[in-house]
Amino acid sequence: MDSALLFPVIKIFILATLAFASAFAMTPILTHFLYKYKLGKPIRDGSSAPVFAKMHKKKEGTPTMGGILIWVTVLAIVVLFFYIEKFFPDSSLARFNFLDRGETLLPLGALIASSLVGLADDWLNIRASGMFRGGLAVWHRLIVYTLIALAGAWWFFYKLEWDLLHIPFVGNFEVGWWYIPLFIFIIVGTAFSVNEADGLDGLAGGLLLASFGAFGTMAFISGRFELATFCAVIVGSLLAFLWFNINPARFFMGDTGAMGLGVTLGIVAMMTNTALFLPVVGLLFVIESGSVIVQMTSKKLFRRKIFISTPIHHHFEAIGWSEPKIVMRFWVISAVTAVLGIILFLIDRAV
Repeated sequence: MDSALLFPVIKIFILATLAFASAFAMTPILTHFLYKYKLGKPIRDGSSAPVFAKMHKKKEGTPTMGGILIWVTVLAIVVLFFYIEKFFPDSSLARFNFLDRGETLLPLGALIASSLVGLADDWLNIRASGMFRGGLAVWHRLIVYTLIALAGAWWFFYKLEWDLLHIPFVGNFEVGWWYIPLFIFIIVGTAFSVNEADGLDGLAGGLLLASFGAFGTMAFISGRFELATFCAVIVGSLLAFLWFNINPARFFMGDTGAMGLGVTLGIVAMMTNTALFLPVVGLLFVIESGSVIVQMTSKKLFRRKIFISTPIHHHFEAIGWSEPKIVMRFWVISAVTAVLGIILFLIDRAV
């Protein structure tokens, strides 16, 4: 290996391992807090979603907000090494700082901002009554996603002066102000899709693990080592989360995880200029959200359902597949599509 690449690789693996160990160690504190204050997930009543309620009633009361484990770990590691470099610049540990204005500041800011909004949504889902009972409605979430995406688009277009869109196997194109609505569409679509996939124990976490692994690899190959490190820290945190989230889950990810990681995944794809590989790497996210859109459209126009229940993982539950079988098969598919995305990325760079 080129000696210039050796330290970035070491840095990535060390910080990913540190993220896993930190999140794992933090879990008893988080679970104690969630169970003590009874921050359990309510299950929708049977009148609005009878199939879902029947399949998942036994999970009622399982704590949500488990996504806190992921973004707090990422934030803690970022802050730790940022201040080590600031106060001990000659220390060998200072080289592990990966907070960079051009690569990681925006995705980190988006992760924290959207995770906090998701945390508020989780709280409303548990405690609120009246119009906010059950948390934010779909259109509320879409507005939130759009506002966060708009801030990111502004940063890209005006602060970074970036309007370049890469079309695989064709080339780069300067799209001007069209970059802003395109950016918003990709971020909102990704966030919505990840949120829809968060419905079975370990499902969203496993799919996100494969996706961040794939885009972290693309970032590394593109020379964006700090962004690759950022993705690796998320992967390490997700691994610890999954240890406790596999069936039967000790806690759920909640919107504080799904919303934050969905927005961040879209931004990472934009920062590596690989957004058009997202439908390949995150194919199951596309299928999950697509099943919801198809179902809603069919019910609205034809007054009939295509699936027994949506997102599509609930349809497979309804026809008799066990929850672990669905999750494991989705994990296998996501691993394959992640590798396929990397292969296409490498071929695209070669032509």
